[in-house]
Amino acid sequence: MKKLFMLSTLACVAMGVQAQSSVTLFGVVDNAVQNVRGAGNGHVTRLVQGANASSRLGFRGTEDLGGGMSASFWIEAGVNTDSGAGAATNTNNQASGVSPAAGGGGLTFNRRSTVSLAGNWGELRLGRDFAPSYLTLSAADPFGNVGVGSNFNLLGALGTSKGAQTGVRVSNSVGYLLPSNLGGIYGNVMYALGENASNAPGGTSSDGRHFGARIGWRAGAFDISGAHGRTTLAAGDYVQTDVAGSYDFGFVKLMAGVYREEVRAAAKGRADSWSVGATAPVGAGLLRASYTSTNQNAEAGNNDAAMIALGYVHNLSKRTAIYTTISLIDNKGASVLYNQGRAVASPGGNATGLDIGLRHAF
Repeated sequence: MKKLFMLSTLACVAMGVQAQSSVTLFGVVDNAVQNVRGAGNGHVTRLVQGANASSRLGFRGTEDLGGGMSASFWIEAGVNTDSGAGAATNTNNQASGVSPAAGGGGLTFNRRSTVSLAGNWGELRLGRDFAPSYLTLSAADPFGNVGVGSNFNLLGALGTSKGAQTGVRVSNSVGYLLPSNLGGIYGNVMYALGENASNAPGGTSSDGRHFGARIGWRAGAFDISGAHGRTTLAAGDYVQTDVAGSYDFGFVKLMAGVYREEVRAAAKGRADSWSVGATAPVGAGLLRASYTSTNQNAEAGNNDAAMIALGYVHNLSKRTAIYTTISLIDNKGASVLYNQGRAVASPGGNATGLDIGLRHAF
């Protein structure tokens, strides 16, 4: 009887713990056949991952602490499912921190690795997470910033040329997120460390530090947000400022955004961009379209371009879809900077891209 009592007690305790805690395994496997062409440089056909949604494997969990408080974790790894290799990450928000240096390697939780404490007051989050400025930028892209239709084919080039590593995610961050009970107002702030010694050579002790903030308002079908981020780099501080919004009419969702990139060095480089996009449900599928334009000033190289993209996603079920996307990039003047993955060799030449793929989420 004593043994039976002990087993019953342990079972009740286990059930109580299970009721208050949860752990979820989730992920996406997305592969596509892609053809990309660059004027004067031929074309290539290849298999790529994540042309509709980035392939990933993740674990997340939450524990109820009582009194409206909870603790949670989220670790999410990017996977190059076309080859089986893991995706690269960055350890210090600087070019020296890219790991593995050659690109794909073993599994890294590069997409997100955070632990957090939340309550009615909001959420405190520590680890590698999305930059606030990226969250606003991505809100106006009907292609989710992936594939040949991604706005990122035009945006972010200035930061990349200067070695910025914080255009999408930031490592070593401490963030605060507003609670969800503010009448549609949302936002977050983030501060991240470059983790250099105070006596680092060449005055580089602050390299890799990042500050970002975002504020938005969502009411029914309407959503708008603005964000700002600044990263300290040896080549000059990298600054992003974005404003984006959308309105869902039901039969069509319209979205638009304006974006500025700056490198605040002796020669102040700047790139001003804007985009408009739309999605429209059609039966079991979704039509997607966008137009994006970018203009750099002289210090940044006067590389201007425009891109038009059109795509369709057909849902075979709630978790599985087939899709296709086509896009055209028109480099202006002597620019050869912009492409979908195949460099342009002819000044002012066009670049084209085509994705045909299959996506499964679990």
